[in-house]
Amino acid sequence: MSRALDQLLAILDIETLEHNLFRGLSPQVGWQRVFGGQVIGQALVAANRTVNGRMAHSLHAYFLRAGDPAVPIIYEVDRIRDGGSFSTRRVVAIQHGHAIFSMAASFHKEEVGLDHQMAMPRVPPPEDLPSEAELRDKLIDRVPEPVRAYWKHERPIEIRPVDLSRYFSPGSRAASQQVWIKATGDLGDDLALHQCVLAYASDFTLLDTALIAHGRFVFDPNLMLASLDHAIWFHRTFRADEWLLYAQDSPTSGGGRAFCRGTLFTREGRLVASTAQEGLVRERTPSAPA
Repeated sequence: MSRALDQLLAILDIETLEHNLFRGLSPQVGWQRVFGGQVIGQALVAANRTVNGRMAHSLHAYFLRAGDPAVPIIYEVDRIRDGGSFSTRRVVAIQHGHAIFSMAASFHKEEVGLDHQMAMPRVPPPEDLPSEAELRDKLIDRVPEPVRAYWKHERPIEIRPVDLSRYFSPGSRAASQQVWIKATGDLGDDLALHQCVLAYASDFTLLDTALIAHGRFVFDPNLMLASLDHAIWFHRTFRADEWLLYAQDSPTSGGGRAFCRGTLFTREGRLVASTAQEGLVRERTPSAPA
């Protein structure tokens, strides 16, 4: 297991302070604000710890304020309802006396029912694509400085894009992309932990999909980007330490916001989760003179 994945699992292992009250820490990696996927993952861990015998089937979250990585995040869970089949929880993340994030999550007991799904896109398997280490070694001198800085840090999730051409041939394209993702080590057999790790990973590339239509990149210094909300539906069980295809598209953007959605498949083609996100996409403007 990589050191970065060890750190992620430690971050997800939030501290219980009191009944329905938890505390999470952020990695000290120099970021100016807390990564949104971290807050989603920690909030889902907090909600899970108040539910017995049921798995999360959906969550809907809003980012209210930028998180401060220098101080702990307090997660307060409201046990809204425990019914015969479903349990509902609300989680509020608090820093400096203010809510920075809110999430509603629903948990469902296991049962059988009608079963169908869409087909997985036909793409090369992850073994036929270069690893992040191979990409770094071959392309480090050809990519922009922000990308080089990003590649130099070890990460808990490996991402293998199916198509890298947008990075070397600027221009607008259809707003869609596919990437293979997985944790960089064994996560064990706790399926709830696999959901929390996927929740963390699901925020990495989703908003970037909207920028493909405009020939722009998430590292563009002239853009201000921030997640506004995030939703996940868990359809079937899976392992986040095995390869998952994350197929993403962005149907629309406008008014300073972009809407993106994703579907996640196992390599055998089982649809295991879906995501949706709206994010702030704003051109930075020079500061007005004093």
